[in-house]
Parts: sequence; structure tokens; C-alpha cells
Amino acid sequence: MSSTFKIAQISDCHLFSKTDGLHHGANVYHNLVTVLHEIENQHLVDAIVFTGDITQDHSEKSYQLFVRAVVDSGITVPFYYLAGNHDEHELLDKYLSVPPFNGKKVLNEQFWQIVLLNSKSATPKGHVTSSDLCAFESIVDGKKHQLLMMHHHPLDVGYFIDEHGLENQAEFWQTINKFSSIKAITCGHVHQALTLYSDHSSAIPLFTCPATSIQFDTNKSAGASNGQGAGYRVFSLFTDGKIKSDSYFLIKE
Repeated sequence: MSSTFKIAQISDCHLFSKTDGLHHGANVYHNLVTVLHEIENQHLVDAIVFTGDITQDHSEKSYQLFVRAVVDSGITVPFYYLAGNHDEHELLDKYLSVPPFNGKKVLNEQFWQIVLLNSKSATPKGHVTSSDLCAFESIVDGKKHQLLMMHHHPLDVGYFIDEHGLENQAEFWQTINKFSSIKAITCGHVHQALTLYSDHSSAIPLFTCPATSIQFDTNKSAGASNGQGAGYRVFSLFTDGKIKSDSYFLIKE
């Protein structure tokens, strides 16, 4: 069983306009830089996908710092991106416009199709519009396996972030269940590394990506760090449709 495509996923950086900005006590710029260098130096990936929330303070400078961190890391593989609830599409496209960034939302490889699905809405909650779901249906290549990547979680995870999860879960899964070629879904937003299965479809795993900023304390009623280091995921996509996904965490200094 040979891997045909390997992807690193990062998410939820929550940067500020300055490199010393702290998010729940964590220097999030330093965390991002360290994660990027680890991916570049320890993983032979074909692509990197960022699944949302570059910014915490909504400043344009925070987007510029994200670009700086990626460019300075020496990463040259294609770097794709999605908007999180904190992000603005216009600023993502404005600043993530230099190599290695790539604005494509559909990646077609020999055996796999990776689709980046927008879930940003006018509120912190997620919503995949009916038109986006229809567009997704029209692009699915049934001769390939699909990995679907998004920001908001389409399943409840059992702690406070569910207040801001995907609000049209039933409509979303109604579309997903039409395609047996969809092998997995992965998202950001929850600041934890989880593997879940839906009551709507027991065959499709949902992987959640740990954040490069902080991991949430799931026992709290609002955002707080559980003390774990910054994290990311790596996916190995095999020719037969199988997926291997591992999460990695930095050791806190």
C-alpha cells in the first residue's frame, strides 16, 4: 500500500498585529513559526492546507505576519487556504497571493480529489450555503477518492465550541451521504485533535486539527488553554482510498 499524496494541515493561528501577541498566554506567532519549521524539516509533504483563523485581532498586519512566517520557513510546496470565522476572504486573497500560496479550492491528484469547502458565515457559526453544496456535488469526481477540508466542525464535539459549529449539519450530511467516494472530512475550529463518526454516516470519519495557537480545555465553558503545545495534522492518502492521519504536538518549553 503506497502513499500517493501527503498533506500537512494547520489551523487556528489567531495571530495579532505584533509578533509578541499572546492568546491565552501563548505566543501564537512563535508557535506558528515553530510548527512551520517542523513540517518543513521533518515531513515530506506534497501540500499544506490551512483551515482557517489566521487572525485574532482582525488586523491586516496579522495576515502579513502569517505570510512572513510561511515565506521565512522555506516551504515551497503548494500552500492552500480557507477562511475561518475570524478571517475575511478579501484579506486572505490580498495577502496570500505570493508563492507558495495557492488560492485553488479543488486539488485533483491521480487517485484523490481534495476539496476545500467554505463554511464561513456572517456570524461565528458555520454555514455551508445551498449553492456551495450544489457546486460541491457538481465537481465530485466519482472515479477518485475525496478528502473534504473545512473550517467549522459538522459534528458536535461536546464542549463550548459547539455554540459556534456548523449550523446546517443535516443539510450538509444529506449532501455528503450521496457520495461513497468521500473517505474523510477534516476541519479546524475546535482546537483539539479528535476523530469522530457521525450518526448520519458511520463510514466517514471526521478528523479535527489541533491549533497552532492553543488547545482548548474541554472542561471550561469558554476558550482557555489546556496547557498542551501547538499542533498540526499530517494525512497520507493511499491509492486504494485508505487514509492515515497523525496529529503532532510541540513540546512546550
